[in-house]
Amino acid sequence: MSTPVVQIPGLPAGFPFPFPFPPSTPTIGALVPSFGPASGGNLVLIVGSGLANASSVTFGGTPASILFQDPIGLLIIVTAPAHAAGTVPVVVTNAGGTSAPAMYTYLAPAGPVVRSLIPTSGPTTGGTQFTIVGANLAGASVTFNGVAATGVVVDPTGTIVTGVTPAGTAGNVPVVVTTPGGSATVAGGYTYVAPAPPVALSLVPATGGTPFVLVGSHLAGASVTFNGVAATGVVVDPTGTIVTGVTPAGTAGNVPVVVTTPGGSATVAGGYTYV
Repeated sequence: MSTPVVQIPGLPAGFPFPFPFPPSTPTIGALVPSFGPASGGNLVLIVGSGLANASSVTFGGTPASILFQDPIGLLIIVTAPAHAAGTVPVVVTNAGGTSAPAMYTYLAPAGPVVRSLIPTSGPTTGGTQFTIVGANLAGASVTFNGVAATGVVVDPTGTIVTGVTPAGTAGNVPVVVTTPGGSATVAGGYTYVAPAPPVALSLVPATGGTPFVLVGSHLAGASVTFNGVAATGVVVDPTGTIVTGVTPAGTAGNVPVVVTTPGGSATVAGGYTYV
């Protein structure tokens, strides 16, 4: 930058007397805004005097990104850096020196607020889609009895969280939502429901060594044994009410038939008679 020249009145033109003007010390008059999130990233306008050609702007000792400086030195626009919550000094430095500090307050993230969980119960096998409605949920993770839910997504407004429940044991368990602002427990928790035990109503035919049909309920995932020997080709219909298969070889006489599912076991009344 060229040195300013002062022409003394009454002296011939072209008879300059160069007097360098030392850069003035920067002064901060105001920060707009004077607060922001601890995560930083927000724009802050610094208003004052002598701010031209700033070499650095720091918030609590952490450098900010300078986006704009006006050549007159009245304002600077910066991006606030991240910082722990609390009030910190902001200073501007240029060739004239370092300004007296202006105070800027970093705000801690607001804690999560949970208003509802839908649904409030599901199978112990997990895999149930859930929705949590509340506020300040940005960056949330969700646990069911300490086990992390999967596929967790937070909507852009930070008011809705969706995900999939993990597997759990039967009974009521705590559900906790955690964000950078803290944790919140869902009122009422979540109830894991054990699968209903199978019910075997009839077996056709009751004798022979042939394909069989077993009718009942809650038969999804069933296996069938005849006197402890597994039947083959077992298939359960989509409704969970009919099981088909082929009886294994056995000795003549009546033997117990047991149906087993994730919910437990049931013995077929009357068993099965090998002839």
